[in-house]
Amino acid sequence: MRMTVDDAIVYGKGRVHSDLAKMLLADLMGINSLELLMHLDEEVDEEILEVYKYRVDELKKGRPIQYIIGNVNFCGNTLEVNENVLIPRFETELLVKETIDRIKRDFPHPIKLIDLGCGSGAIGLSIKKELSDVDVTLLDISEGALEVAQRNACNLKLDVHFCKNDMLNGIDERYDVIISNPPYIRTDEEIEDIVKNNEPHLALYGGVDGLDYYRQILSNVSKNISDQYLIAFEIGDLQREAILALANEYLTDFNFECLKDYSSRDRIVFISNK
Repeated sequence: MRMTVDDAIVYGKGRVHSDLAKMLLADLMGINSLELLMHLDEEVDEEILEVYKYRVDELKKGRPIQYIIGNVNFCGNTLEVNENVLIPRFETELLVKETIDRIKRDFPHPIKLIDLGCGSGAIGLSIKKELSDVDVTLLDISEGALEVAQRNACNLKLDVHFCKNDMLNGIDERYDVIISNPPYIRTDEEIEDIVKNNEPHLALYGGVDGLDYYRQILSNVSKNISDQYLIAFEIGDLQREAILALANEYLTDFNFECLKDYSSRDRIVFISNK
């Protein structure tokens, strides 16, 4: 059955949210959603229509639109995402922005930075894009995640290093900045079905108390920090005090700063000796 753009939008709206239906169709047509209005009477290519209907069904089944389209905009960059990586969140852009500000302010010399549990590479690549003289390493234990990060680095034409490893275990290299958005959801914590049923659990769950990866990083970090250092974490909104306690257990003479996200929830922690 042949359809115009308007017909296809009506078809999608009958099954999923109107805005999402438009996003799916616009992506397949290579335009943005607003431009659809200029093409309403045009006939949709049959191959595009077939893929569109399939994607609408996938969305209706609860698959995230980012995985269906295959990319997401993060800090102004288009990043590939698939089921091997966490979908970058808007809140994490704040972690990137605030870290860049501190690097510019506190480090007058070129620095070495490692992004632990890099996933798609969103954090490390966004920093490298903004600060080209930063030596960036992207680390993840997932081969699938590293493959996505490598393609994103290639697409953005960014020269970074890659490391397959379990956080800092066995790594003796020293870094000026260690940054991570590690898994921090408690194993018994209720989360949205669309997240629980689609995104990699390896990138979501941080143990019984949600602190396993912070504990793992901070217990090893003294051998990996330079004389002047910055450790930057994204955290769960109720984890501030627990992470401060971990920092006190494994580090001395440090400054601890916690910033709130756009919903006024504790979201970012900076640990430094500056």
